[in-house]
Amino acid sequence: MMEKTDSGQKLYTRMRLWEFPDQYIVEPTDGSSGSFLAISRGDGSMKLIDMLPECSSLRVPKIRNVFGVIGMLKLIAGSYLIVITDRECVGSYLGHPIFKACSLKILHCNHSLKNSPSEQKKVETEFADLLSVAENTPGLYFSYDVNLTLSSQRLYELGDESKLLPLWRQADPRFLWNNYLLELLIDNKLDPFLLPLIQGSFQHFQAAVGRVITDVTLIARRCSRRNGTRMWRRGADSDGYVANFVETEQIIQMHGYTASFVQVRGSMPFTWEQIVDLTYKPKFEIVKPEEATRIAERHFLDLRKTYRAVLAVDLVNKHGGEGYLSAKFADAMQHIASDDVRYVHFDFHHICGHIHFERLSILYQQIEDFLEKNGYFLLNERGEKLKEQLGVVRTNCIDCLDRTNVTQSLFGRKVLEWQLRRMGVFTAEETIDSHPNFNDEYKILWANHGDDISIQYSGTPALKGDFVRFGKRTTQGILNDFKNALMRYYLNNFVDGTKQDAIDLLQGHYIVSVSRDLTAPSQQEGLPAVASFRVALSLVLAGLFLATVSLRQGPLSFKRVLFSFLCAGVSVAIAAFVKANGRAFCNRPRLHKPR
Repeated sequence: MMEKTDSGQKLYTRMRLWEFPDQYIVEPTDGSSGSFLAISRGDGSMKLIDMLPECSSLRVPKIRNVFGVIGMLKLIAGSYLIVITDRECVGSYLGHPIFKACSLKILHCNHSLKNSPSEQKKVETEFADLLSVAENTPGLYFSYDVNLTLSSQRLYELGDESKLLPLWRQADPRFLWNNYLLELLIDNKLDPFLLPLIQGSFQHFQAAVGRVITDVTLIARRCSRRNGTRMWRRGADSDGYVANFVETEQIIQMHGYTASFVQVRGSMPFTWEQIVDLTYKPKFEIVKPEEATRIAERHFLDLRKTYRAVLAVDLVNKHGGEGYLSAKFADAMQHIASDDVRYVHFDFHHICGHIHFERLSILYQQIEDFLEKNGYFLLNERGEKLKEQLGVVRTNCIDCLDRTNVTQSLFGRKVLEWQLRRMGVFTAEETIDSHPNFNDEYKILWANHGDDISIQYSGTPALKGDFVRFGKRTTQGILNDFKNALMRYYLNNFVDGTKQDAIDLLQGHYIVSVSRDLTAPSQQEGLPAVASFRVALSLVLAGLFLATVSLRQGPLSFKRVLFSFLCAGVSVAIAAFVKANGRAFCNRPRLHKPR
């Protein structure tokens, strides 16, 4: 069994929210004797009170159950409280129940906005509208009892004093999704209400291996330092934080033993971008190439502090635009490589194609020695450490989604087989494939894990998921990939800019300032202010339609041919103009303005 990981101060697990005309009151209803939290609907100020105010018989307050306070965000004039209104228990982590936030609610504390100037009201409304995205944020998980931001090994290594701290103070800030949103509550010393959340995935199954019942859990923890949407968050920032950085922990428990294996994924660690411009695959651009080695050094220094040895597995193409990025990555790694940092390139598409993913065994043979040397974390039934993980494999492709998930699932499978042999469940030659039911559940575990991360970054489930789910490529899987690729194109070009703004606002990557934000974020200058892809497309189709109809109406005449030619010419001219200015016609972030 794991050591006791409970924090010194318990969080409230059930609450009742009272909506009075002038304030919200959060009442603990889990049997604790804690104070009530009162939040002013005028300015968002908070205080603890010992009893509810009297209710008017004419205006009965609305009451709803809530299961956690996520935090509060302050804009120009008002504040906005975010609470969990529905939850689902999805399993347990080291003996503690884990919940998924199924429904969120934004509570407006902006009555003071009534007395604000009209322009300020307009700006506030646009910022507040972005917050509605928070109510649909996917993949938020939490626990009232255990720190979900830390892996099993890092939890085990926590000192006794740290274990007595509130959960939010134990948390790894990289994976604390509501880190910024909690700040106002922290300032008001509201520890029992401070619920840490991660964004990612939590998958679990229980199955028999022979006569032994095994529990397998897969947790993904997304880093909040450079998170966002697929095309608007690429590469790394100047501090070495990379886009779509995810820590994945695979845990198996049986016979009282606990074994854990951690992997990470993340974008190539230098400054590069891929700005949408209506083409299917926008051009890759390296920004400040002279900074690439320094940024990569910073990134791997941070990884070494947390995980010690690091093996970087690069899965991108050797040629074309991807090859341009891969060459820069390889060049930077030549200056960084050491006994603790190693780089391996594996051209996934060239070697595996679109169907021969079994050829990943070639890659596994190249890194098997690293996995054997750095191992995994293992506790016996008395909670004693038998083995620790001394290094981590860092995998990347372009998106760190599809190729990456297929590859990580292979590494996880191989290490799980080692763990089962160490526990005496498998013989030397036995594999997961030898147990069909367990094998099927394990494949589904990783496929769902990949879909969850992909939906949060790209808006669609993962591509190549049929191989992870079934162990082979299928016709239906290829058709699903085609459909999801088209959906990614649509979301990248016409939806994700606004979504990126909402994420930046929630995560504190963009902090609203009264002195700076005096104009609405929607106000733009030049072509982007008037460009509308829908209008342009409508004009192109209308021109082609008129040209076709004119040609089909009776005998041809010079006037009709000329009219058709002019309509078709206008359509072609508009299409060419849109193509030449594609970036202006896309949905772009307004808060952090891209090039």
